[in-house]
Order: sequence, then C-alpha cells, then structure tokens
Amino acid sequence: MNPNKQLWEKGDFTRIAASMRESGAELVGKLGITPALRVLDLGCGDGTTAIPAAKLGATVLGVDIASNLVQAANLRAKAAGLTNCSFQEGDASNLENLQDHSFDLTVSIFGAMFAPRPHDVAKEMVRVTRPGGRIVMGNWIPGDPTLVAQILKTSSAYTPPPPDGFVSPMLWGVEDQVIERFGSAGVPKEKITFTRDTYTFIAPFPPAQFLDLFRNYYGPTMNAFEAAEKNNKAVELQHELETLFNNQNKNGASGTVHIPATFLRVTVTL
Repeated sequence: MNPNKQLWEKGDFTRIAASMRESGAELVGKLGITPALRVLDLGCGDGTTAIPAAKLGATVLGVDIASNLVQAANLRAKAAGLTNCSFQEGDASNLENLQDHSFDLTVSIFGAMFAPRPHDVAKEMVRVTRPGGRIVMGNWIPGDPTLVAQILKTSSAYTPPPPDGFVSPMLWGVEDQVIERFGSAGVPKEKITFTRDTYTFIAPFPPAQFLDLFRNYYGPTMNAFEAAEKNNKAVELQHELETLFNNQNKNGASGTVHIPATFLRVTVTL
C-alpha cells in the first residue's frame, strides 16, 4: 500500500476534524468564494473547508488519499443537502483524473503538505488551476511554538529515522521552499504571497481528552506511541504531550479546549 495512504487511513481523523469546524468556516470566509467558482479542495479530509465553500454556493470537489475520509466527507455533504459538493480519492502528487485548468480556486489546508514529492504537488496544483485563478495553501510551520508543529516535532523524536529520500512535510511552512517549489512549476515569486494565520481547535472537553484523540486516531501520533512503547518510552511521550496540550490551552483548567495554532497561509495567483 502507498505509505501515505496507509498513514492517513490508519486512524480516524474525523474525530479531530470535529474540533476544526469553526476555524475551517472562518478561513473559507476569507477566500472570496462566490457561487460562480469551481473549487478543488486537495487533501480535504472529511470536508472541513470543502463543505463551508459549498455552502457559499461554489461547486466543490474534494480529493483525499484516505478512502475512509472521502466516505465520511460524502456522508457529511449528503446530510447537509449539498448537491454542489462531491468527494473522491486521489493523490496530490498525481491528479491524473483531473483535467488541466479546470478549477478557479485550488485550496489545500494542512492536506497536500503531507503528500510525498512536493515538486509534483506544486506542478499538479498549478496544472489543474486555470490561468487567472488562485491556489491557497495552509501549512504548518517548522519550529513554530504552537500546538501542531510541536506535536509533530515531539512525535518525530520517538519514531525511527525516516527512509532515505524523505522530505519533511514541514518544509511547506518555509517561504523559500514554497517559492522554489512553485517556481519549478513556472510561477514567479512575485505571484506568491504569505500571511501568518491562526487555526483554533475547539472542543467541549479537557486537553487530556483531546490528546487521547491524537493518540488513538491521528496517524503520526499513533505511530509515535507505537514506536515509544517498543522502547519503553510511552510514558515519557505521554507526559511531554500532556504538558504541551495543557500549556497551549487558552481555557486553562476550565475543562474545555481552545488551542490556537499558527500556520503559513500561501496564496498563489496564476
């Protein structure tokens, strides 16, 4: 099996995505989406950004490598009565089933950044977006002190070294890397802009329970705990992450989660 597909089908990201709905809708509200637009959501998960975009009237296609997330997204769209929103399996590195220049807006929020072969990802996003259209990415930032970057950093310290040729997904959060990748797809750097933005995780239960979702349902964290257990370090990893989640929670000891995370919002104008 494709290792990336295996990773994202391993858990059940819908459990975590439930805490991302408000920020997903807020971000979509910043993108100038109108009913006239045809939108591609790449690495869409269960529709956290695709469904709000469809509710604004756009025709939306969501593509994700994980079959369980595609199924969940289609069920959410059906339940919402959205006939202008559909989801299918696909690999951001090779969108072979999508025609050139077929979308006005290509969006990927914490999705395509995790696909292998980042230069292929950039070329495919450019290929399927029409001239005059836009690409918007939301990417976690390496070394950032907020939640997700620190989860991934902590988890990586407990997992075996990646295979030769592995390119860290976090490099999508480095501006020079983004410029170089889209440059290889023919986009001049003057057409690329960057904004630091915030995504907030909101949940009606305490941070320790929120951490349980990552431990049990988020592929990278699941892998980290499996590796840590083999080395008798699972207790250490649990303690590090518990401290992180508690310190990041703006609601303190209130019993609910409100954790902001900084990301790099990339806008490419074609």
